[in-house]
Amino acid sequence: MQTRTLRAGADIGGTFTDIVLVSEDIGSGGRSVFEIGKVLTTPSRPDDAVLQGIALVVDAAAAATRDIGPVIHGTTLFTNALIERKGARTALIATRGFRDAIEIGREHRYDMYDLHMQRPRPLAPRHLRFEVDERVSVAGRILEPLDEASLEPVIEALVAEGVEAVGVCLLHAYANPAHEERIGAILARRLPDVAVTLSSDLVPEIREYERGSTVLANVYVQRLAERYLTRLRQRLADAGHAGELFVMQSNGGLCEIDTAARYPIRLVESGPAAGALAAAHYGGLLSMPDLLSFDMGGTTAKACLIVGGEPSITPEFEVDRQYQFKKGSGLPVKVPVIEMIEIGTGGGSIARIDALGRLRVGPESAGAQPGPACYGQGGGEPTVTDADLVLGHLDPAFFLGGAMTLDRQAAERVIMERIAAPRGLDLLEAAHAIHQLANESMASAARIHAVERGREIGRFPIFAFGGAGPVHAFGVARILRSPKVVYPLAAGVMSAMGFLAAPMAFDFVRTRPMALDTGSDWQEVMQLIEAMEEEGRAILGRTIDPATITFRRFADMRYRKQGYEIRVPLPDDRLDAGALDRVRAQFDETYRGRYGHNVPNTPVDIVSWRVVAQGPKPSLALPRRSGVAGTSLKGERMAWSAERRCMVAVPVHDRYALAEGTVLHGPVIVEERESTVVIGEGAVVGVDGACNLIVEMPAEAPSKGSL
Repeated sequence: MQTRTLRAGADIGGTFTDIVLVSEDIGSGGRSVFEIGKVLTTPSRPDDAVLQGIALVVDAAAAATRDIGPVIHGTTLFTNALIERKGARTALIATRGFRDAIEIGREHRYDMYDLHMQRPRPLAPRHLRFEVDERVSVAGRILEPLDEASLEPVIEALVAEGVEAVGVCLLHAYANPAHEERIGAILARRLPDVAVTLSSDLVPEIREYERGSTVLANVYVQRLAERYLTRLRQRLADAGHAGELFVMQSNGGLCEIDTAARYPIRLVESGPAAGALAAAHYGGLLSMPDLLSFDMGGTTAKACLIVGGEPSITPEFEVDRQYQFKKGSGLPVKVPVIEMIEIGTGGGSIARIDALGRLRVGPESAGAQPGPACYGQGGGEPTVTDADLVLGHLDPAFFLGGAMTLDRQAAERVIMERIAAPRGLDLLEAAHAIHQLANESMASAARIHAVERGREIGRFPIFAFGGAGPVHAFGVARILRSPKVVYPLAAGVMSAMGFLAAPMAFDFVRTRPMALDTGSDWQEVMQLIEAMEEEGRAILGRTIDPATITFRRFADMRYRKQGYEIRVPLPDDRLDAGALDRVRAQFDETYRGRYGHNVPNTPVDIVSWRVVAQGPKPSLALPRRSGVAGTSLKGERMAWSAERRCMVAVPVHDRYALAEGTVLHGPVIVEERESTVVIGEGAVVGVDGACNLIVEMPAEAPSKGSL
């Protein structure tokens, strides 16, 4: 009987769905499996593309679906539902007097001088926000018992309005969840078909606005998540798959399906998180613990700093931002997420001339349907991919390894009609302008991301991946003055690779404010931490050996009277009064690393306590692949040179035929099935045993363009 040794990663993006199939013994001798596939995403039924992609790689590996053990999955489905407002009809139940907290938000304006400033609409409109009589103090003491009679008219209104989902967020429920739990029990009995999320279950920590926003976002997509994940698991089983289905969370950890369906808001950044995790994994294998993860796909581009071998985790992020770089313009979500910056610049991003005659690229995207004009699926808007094709960066006959032929004439036509003619440019100048504006936008986003974290962006090598990332990374690196760029093999499906490097993990948080310097009830703190660790064993122990679970502890700390906290690692041993100095020293170090200074003679407060439960990291070595020296050259292609302002003949190499130790000099193009590496003049390219391209950037000052 054959033993299953295969693992599959499946990442649904806005344009493509990526699949990676590997064997457990990859890189360790014997017959190892490393197959990758990329198919167009099917927005109406995303699981169709997953099944198509898995069938593709299984056939290529001469295997069967039954040979696959775990399948690790990530999707943008829930993110898109939030942005496009395609979730459930959702209501909110709040403490009397607080139903509008979700709309009032924070007291400050994220842009003081914009008279037309817009905020994202709450997921529960005002007529679907209801109140009940109850009150709990900040310390958890019941000041006013829950009046269950006040819940009766609320239930009647929920039925009359056809509500499909209810978020319950009562004042200070994080300190005492009794009233929320009672409301949840009543709703489960009276309205069994309605999805319900309690704030005390999902996000038991302070800040009413953020807590309510997170609860609404979770319940808004909860039924969608349940239906989708259940259907995908069943369809995999029908195809012969007998292994387990796991889902990547935004914090870089995996969880099983039942947990994922209960907390879908934890999944909204699963694909980008996996990409950052892959960058950190490769950085460790390549002895590059500090990297800039640069992921450019079909719809968006993401940048994430990897410092000391790990991406940083933030306890909050925003979805549905009205303005790309303006914090506060989106819906706050308080769940742990790998810290990165994301902008609407991808291969499918649409270029246009705005009302002031300026060229704009994104954030609108042509997506998978109809896609860029060159896809030949009816797209009539010029995109970044169209520009890259016109510039000679892409081979129209070798897109996706030849599985898809691009229409160059269609790309030329839309760029000429929509961009070149209105601006008085020739075709190539217009295409280069689109390409370069995309580079500048992504470089600006990366710079902002680094500056906000007190880092010098120019010292970080770039790890470039995503379907479009290798085309643009050299130009972005020039703008940022990066020392080198790493292009991994299978860059076009790197997020799916990241799934296979992720451990099982889950985060827990409890708010219990205390002053660090005036003495505290450390016994109560340890009881709180141990309770979270026990909950972690229960959740992860359903799928892995509880003896393999490890825990990391953190505290949200701040100087007294500051408005927000930073996450500080805590000692692994028992916390008591003797640990006070160590905790304070760790806070000082973390704060100084983030902001470059400390505030002397200022007391410190702890607001919340966190525990990360984590299983062992899976083994994922790089596949060893090396061609025969001197056989990689495929020919030459005319491609745009920004330095010479014209098309020049550029050598084109086959990625899979490159031999270890090969040295190439820019300009050069290196092609593989899922992506194309475009390297400009002055660069030196080395090839290692895993066919990674290590590019030393030219020492000259950055130019305004790249190849």
